[in-house]
Amino acid sequence: MDQEALLTFHGYAKFFLIFIVFVIFYSYAYSIYKRDKKGERDFEKYSNLVHDDDASNDPLENRKEEKENKEKEK
Repeated sequence: MDQEALLTFHGYAKFFLIFIVFVIFYSYAYSIYKRDKKGERDFEKYSNLVHDDDASNDPLENRKEEKENKEKEK
């Protein structure tokens, strides 16, 4: 391979890598938006966690109740 072909291959590889990262990031952002709109999870609580981070605070989610509810639904 000569230098020009190697640089061309490098350019295409960089473009597709950036494109894949772009698609993954925006699909994740859309899934967060969709879950927030459906009411599955309230992400405002997580953003407030930065300001209200103390050991004496209640947990944001009670995982035991969620597991029990999922088992009952099945």
